[in-house]
Amino acid sequence: MTSPTMSRPAPRGTSPRPIAARQSGVMMLEALIAILIFSLGILAIIGLQAQSIRNSSEAKYRADASFLANQVIGFMWADRTNLAQYAHRPSGVVCEPTGGNSNNANVTAWLANVANLLPGATNNMQSITVDALTRRVTVRVCWESRTGRHNMTVTTQLSS
Repeated sequence: MTSPTMSRPAPRGTSPRPIAARQSGVMMLEALIAILIFSLGILAIIGLQAQSIRNSSEAKYRADASFLANQVIGFMWADRTNLAQYAHRPSGVVCEPTGGNSNNANVTAWLANVANLLPGATNNMQSITVDALTRRVTVRVCWESRTGRHNMTVTTQLSS
């Protein structure tokens, strides 16, 4: 009869080893693999959280840009008699406009507000195009964040 710690007779030339001796360290290995899998899961969750924060910031900048574009359109709507004075760097390419700067006090205050709310936004990146005949207005708000250069364009027709 064999002892309860032995599973089968040992081969010739070897001494019998109990089952516990043959499995020593297996539980430690299982624990280390479990810790590794758990750690990878935690790292994945941290990565998702970081991406979520980045996306939230970008969404906030887009919402701010939309608000700012509508804000200056509101100024123009309230001051329709001086609509042509709102034109600011009306030509050129997006985020690199050319042309004259507006001297309108509302535009100056608006440009300061844009620079305060959006990262990397400068006065030279913003553009307001005014067609005095059709009263069509295009506002381009540009900014630079960690993910690159962005812009928001709003076009509207102001009633007379």
